[in-house]
Parts: sequence; C-alpha cells; structure tokens
Amino acid sequence: MVTAVRHLGPNWYASVMGTAVVATAGAGLPGHLPGLRTACTTVWALSLAMLLALLAARTLHWTHHRDQARAHLLDPATAPFYGCLAMALPAVGGGTLVVGQDWIGLRAAVVLDFVLFGAGTVVGLTAAVAVPYLMAVRHQVHPSQATPVWLLPVVAPMVSAALGPLLVPHLPAGQARETLLLACFAMFGLSLLATLLMLPLVFARLVAGGPLPLALTPTLFLVLGPLGQSTTAVGKFADFAPGVVPTATAQAFSLLAVLYGVPVLGFALLWFALATAHVVRARRRGMGFAMTWWAFTFPVGTCVTGAESLAHHTGLAVYDGLAILLYGVLVAAWVTAAAHTARGLLSGALLAGPRPAPVALLPVTARTT
Repeated sequence: MVTAVRHLGPNWYASVMGTAVVATAGAGLPGHLPGLRTACTTVWALSLAMLLALLAARTLHWTHHRDQARAHLLDPATAPFYGCLAMALPAVGGGTLVVGQDWIGLRAAVVLDFVLFGAGTVVGLTAAVAVPYLMAVRHQVHPSQATPVWLLPVVAPMVSAALGPLLVPHLPAGQARETLLLACFAMFGLSLLATLLMLPLVFARLVAGGPLPLALTPTLFLVLGPLGQSTTAVGKFADFAPGVVPTATAQAFSLLAVLYGVPVLGFALLWFALATAHVVRARRRGMGFAMTWWAFTFPVGTCVTGAESLAHHTGLAVYDGLAILLYGVLVAAWVTAAAHTARGLLSGALLAGPRPAPVALLPVTARTT
C-alpha cells in the first residue's frame, strides 16, 4: 500500500470534486423526478468515502514518500493541483447540507460542513498565495507553458465563496452571519480578479501557441469552473442576504445575481463550444484516457448550478432547460471518467510511475583494418 501511493498526486482530488458536484447539481434541478434525490444522496456518500480514502492515501504519501511530495510541489505541472484539495473539501461539505442531511441528520450535517468548509477555505487561501509564489520564484515557467491548470489554485476560494453561504442560517443572527456572508463575497472578489489576471495567459497561449498536447486538452474545460462557480456564488449571496445585511445591500446582491450571472454564463457557453471543438479534434488524433478527463465533470457541474441559480432569479424556463441539458452532459462525463478510473486502478496503470524515456543507442562504427 505504501509503495502504491508513491505517485499518487493531488490531481486525484479532482475525482472527489467531480463526484460531489453530481450530487449537489442534481438536487437543484427543476421538477421532482422520483428517486433523483436518493440517487444524489448516494453519490454524495460516495464522494465522502472517496475523500476520506484519498486523505488517508495522501497522508501515507507525505509520510513515506516526502521526496516525491516535494518534487510535486516544485513541479509546475503538478503544484497547481493542490487547488483540487481545497475545492474537494467544501464541495463534499456543501453536499452534506444539500442532500447528506437526509441520511445523517441536520445537526451532524452542519458540523461536518463547518469542518470541511473551514479546512478547505484555509487550504484554498494558502494555495492561492503559495502556488503562484512558487511559480514565480522556483518553477521557472514560460508563458508558452500556460495551461488552464494554472487556474486551479486561484479558483479554489471561489468554491468556498459559493458554498459558504449555505452555513449562514446556522450561525447566530447578527454579526456572525453578516461576517461569513461578506467574507464569502471577499473570496469571490479575490478569486475573480486573480482569474482575470491568469486567464489571458491561457487564452494567449492557446491562440498564439497552438492546441494543447492531447493529454492536456480536456483541461480546457477547467475555464468553465470560475465562470459557473462565480455565477453560482452571486446567486447564493442573493439567496441568503435578506435579513443578514441591510435591505439596500440585499437588493444589490439580487441585482448582481442577474446582471453578472447572465453575461458570464453566456461566455461559459461560448467557451464550452470552443473546448468541445478542441476535445473532438484531440480525440480524432488519438487522445486516450488520463486523469485530466475529470476536468469534464466539476467545471460543467458549476455551470449546472449557475443555470439553476439564474432560473431561480430570472424565472426563465430557458435556464431550467439549460440546467437539465448540462446535467445530462455532466452525468455522462462522470460515468465515463469514473469507469476509466476504476479500470485503471484495478490494472494498476494509474498508480504506476512515469515510464522512463527510451534510450537512444549511439551508432557503432566498426574498424575494417
């Protein structure tokens, strides 16, 4: 077991995020499809089990393979994935309040969510500073190396911003509730501005440098994460602001939910089409399964919750339809990624170390004299 986790990187937390969002996004769909909530609760329970298993495995990794763990931190291709841990914790915690309370009760759900949200927020704020710092002083990266993976650490606080408001009603009325709500709004701002700084690098690399390598092509869907999650966040602010902040501020939040959410989700659909075109191209050129396929799940799930939020705040049926359509895409992507991951785990291929580069034989010149 100890040897098996040597090459287990922080990118594995993306599978937890992708599983948790299937539960939370499904619970918010319009209508009352029989059995849907029970299915979502089951998926949430799976995400919690996956999180606990990964936390244990990563603890073994750091305990017994510190050289590899340090190498991950100093690798510009791996270090940004520490943002996945920061997002996985509140993603599972938010699902606890949304559907998990059906099985474990409200009190236990609140406690568990507070623990996971608090831990995820601390890790997320740390990663949002530490990873860009390492990129600047240790990684020696070049703009031509920019990929959407660079967004992961700065997007992590946005997940806390979107899920934190769920805890507001469970705090004492007054200062505590307003502090948490505005703290989430602050995390929304810092993550949004950091994303706006990083995203042009990614887009410039894509346009000027050509398509990403095949294995990295699915990461184009990561751009949907800050777009869908920020749309979800402003909707949550509007939902929980009444009675917590002054009336004028609550009304401003309601206005922001629509004036911000509509254009940003529109851009998300544009990027969805662009990313899909790149993935189709890569697939035709032989793109095989890699853990990057989990990028098809959580970012799409945030667009589902963003569409659900806009449906609530605008009353437009078109957003209900969009949420249902995107949720179908999410479930299909999750089933595909989960099946390939399970197959790779059983075969041992996903936990194997990187293959050594082939050794080029030097030409031999024979003497004839």
